[in-house]
Amino acid sequence: MLNTLYGKLAVALMALLGAIGLSYGLISHALTQRYLQEAQQSFNRDLARNLVADQRLIADGRLDAKALKATFERYMTINPSIEIYWLDARGTILAYSAEPTAVKRDRVALEPIRAFLSGAELPIFGDDPRSHDARKSFSVTPIPATEPPEGYLYVVLRGEMYESFERLYRDSLLLRLSAWVLAGSLLAGLLAGLLLFRLLTRRLRRLAAVVDAFQQSEFATWAPYRGAGVQGDEIEQLGLHFDRMAERLQALIGTLRERDTLRRELVNHVSHDLRTPLAALHGYLETLQLKAGRSSPAERQAYLDAALRHSRRLSRLVGDLFELAKLDAHAIQPRRERFPAAELLQDIAQKYQIAAQEHRIEIDLRLPSSVLFVEADIGMIERLLDNLILNALHHTPPNGRIVLELGTRDETVAFAVTDTGHGIAPEELPFVFDRFYRGGRRTKNDGDHLGLGLAIARRIAELHGGELRASSELGRGTRFTFDLPVGAFQAQDPGIEATDRRTGGAVIEK
Repeated sequence: MLNTLYGKLAVALMALLGAIGLSYGLISHALTQRYLQEAQQSFNRDLARNLVADQRLIADGRLDAKALKATFERYMTINPSIEIYWLDARGTILAYSAEPTAVKRDRVALEPIRAFLSGAELPIFGDDPRSHDARKSFSVTPIPATEPPEGYLYVVLRGEMYESFERLYRDSLLLRLSAWVLAGSLLAGLLAGLLLFRLLTRRLRRLAAVVDAFQQSEFATWAPYRGAGVQGDEIEQLGLHFDRMAERLQALIGTLRERDTLRRELVNHVSHDLRTPLAALHGYLETLQLKAGRSSPAERQAYLDAALRHSRRLSRLVGDLFELAKLDAHAIQPRRERFPAAELLQDIAQKYQIAAQEHRIEIDLRLPSSVLFVEADIGMIERLLDNLILNALHHTPPNGRIVLELGTRDETVAFAVTDTGHGIAPEELPFVFDRFYRGGRRTKNDGDHLGLGLAIARRIAELHGGELRASSELGRGTRFTFDLPVGAFQAQDPGIEATDRRTGGAVIEK
C-alpha cells in the first residue's frame, strides 16, 4: 500500500497535518501566553505606584518599613498572584513578601526596570527572584518619586501561586476539550484529503490498469484509455500519449509479423529455387566428371552448356535477391537527374529487339510529339522497364506484340508496357507483385522465371514516389503503368510525330 502513489500521498498528508497541528498548538500557546502577559502587565502597569500611594508607604520622603511589611502580609492573602520586593537603587533586594527560603537572587537587573519606567512597549520581562534564570512580567515604581530614586518597589505579577493556578488550568477540562477539537479537526481534514486523493488518483489507477493489461496481453490487445476527465490536464495527456503509443506499437508489431511472414516465405522460396539449379548444376558436373574419359566432345559440351545455364539462373536469382533486399532496406536511393524519357524507351526497345525477334514478337513504341523530360534515377528506371519487358516476353506467345508507351497525366510523365499475352485472372491480379509469385498458369521457360522482377519493379517505383499498377484481361494481355515527375522544362518539336520503332516501321496509334 505504501508503495503506491495513493499510499505515499496519504502518508505525506498525515505528516503534513501532524506538523500543522503541532505548529498550530505551539504557536497558539506562545501567542496566548504573550497576549496574557501583555494584557496582565498593561492592566497592572500602575500597580506598584498605586501600592505606594494607597498604602502610604512613603513617610517624610522615606519608605515606611512597618507599612511595607503590613502590605506584604495583606497582599499575600488578598492577591497571592503577585510578589512584592523592595529594591535599592542598585537593584539589591532589601525586603520581599515571598517565603525567605524561596528567594534565590540577591539583586534584580535594572535594565528592564528602566525600560518599563521609560514607557517602552509591553510586555517587558524582568528577573524573577525565585529563579536564577527565569524572567516574568512586573510592575515597578521609584521610591520616592524623585531623581535619582533611593530604591524601587518591584512587583512580580506572576508569582508562585499564579503558576500553580496556571498548571491547574492546563489540566482543566477546557484545555482537554480544545485539544480534542483540534485533533478532530485534523482527523476530519485527513479523511477529506484521503478521499480527495482517492478521487484524483482514480483515473491514474485506471490508466495503469490499461497499461498493465496491454503488457499482459503481450501487446496483442489494447483497450483505448479515452478518459472522461478535464481535457488538457496531465492525466488526460498521459492517456492520450499512451493511446498513440499503443496504436503505433501495434502497427509496428503488425509490420514485424508481416515481415516475419515474408521472411519465412522468402526462406522457403529461396531454399526451393536455389536447391533446383544447385542440384542440376551438381548433377551435370558430377556426370561430366564420371564420364570424363568416355564421353564424346558433343556430350561434354552438352553437359557444360546445361551446367552453365543453371549457373546463370542461380546467379540471376542471387542477384535479384540481393537487389530486392537492398531496395527493401532503403540501402539504394535514387540519384535523380533530368533526362528525356523517349530516348530511354528507344534504347530499351533496341536492346530487346533481337530477343523479341527470336520469339517472333514485335516491339512497338508510341511516343508523343513533345520531348518529355523526367526527374528520376535513369539506371533504376531502366531496370524497372527491363523487368516489365522481360515479364512481357515471358508471357507473350509467338506473333504477339509488346507496346511501350509514353504520355502525360496530371503533371507527370506516364509510362506503360502492354503485351498481348495470356493475361492474368482477376483473382490472381492482386498478387502479381508478390515475391516468387508465378501465377497458376505455367508458360514457356517457366523454370527460368524467378518471380522477383515485378517485386523489384514495384519497389523502384515506390522509391520514386510513384506506384506500379497492373490491369489485365484473360486471353487479351496485360498492361503495366507508372508515373514519374515532369522535369524542369519540356521542348516542343512539331516535326516529331508518333512513329513505329519496330523493324519494318508502320505507324501504330493507340
